[in-house]
Amino acid sequence: MTLYLELTPVLSVVAGVAILIKPKLLNYIVAAYLIAVGCIQIFGISI
Repeated sequence: MTLYLELTPVLSVVAGVAILIKPKLLNYIVAAYLIAVGCIQIFGISI
């Protein structure tokens, strides 16, 4: 059995859950998410 996951949707779910748990961290989570997605898109990283 092979499990293939894209990194971007996983980051989206983690960021969404973190925002639900700690809404005051919204700015930091959004900034970290945008940086991570940008790096993933630039370097073509996938799991």
